[in-house]
Amino acid sequence: MALHEYTDEELMERFQDGNESAYLLIVERFKDRLFNFIYRFVNDADNAEDLVQDTLIKVYTHRHSYREIAKFSTWVYTIAGNLARTELRKRKRRATFSMSSLGIGEKDYEIPSEDESPTKDHEEAQTEQNVRYALGKLPLHFRTVIILRDVQELSYEEISKIMKIPLGTVKSRVNRARLRMQEILKNLDIKHGG
Repeated sequence: MALHEYTDEELMERFQDGNESAYLLIVERFKDRLFNFIYRFVNDADNAEDLVQDTLIKVYTHRHSYREIAKFSTWVYTIAGNLARTELRKRKRRATFSMSSLGIGEKDYEIPSEDESPTKDHEEAQTEQNVRYALGKLPLHFRTVIILRDVQELSYEEISKIMKIPLGTVKSRVNRARLRMQEILKNLDIKHGG
């Protein structure tokens, strides 16, 4: 059987046995998914790329700590989520320090669009920007479940394992997070006259 036919878990087992090609295939399978996942947290492409690299390095260096009792994707998303949350905490500390040292309160400034007649592409870009903005406004525990469920399309069970919270809590947080997102997006529409 060719390597690309193996499941993620089988590939990880081959990698743990010393097969470097299995690791390269894992990287190929997960790098884009991890980028999308992390980007939704940090909203910065360069930072997301760095965190994907950090995640894949951890997979490499901690390969023997993986046990097949969990799906490989659950394990790798847990690593990526932890790194992204750590980065957000660091960023928040830096932002608080820099804002307070300047004596300026936190305020978001909207740059008005110069496009008089919005095209479909512009509208789609605006929608994507609004969704990213709304995601960024969610508390981290809500943002995490929304990214895992609605962006990465993981099952409630996988999210429960990744976040180490009960299944009922996952479902409740997803529902509450979706309601909060709708509220934020609705307020953005009102604010922008939509």
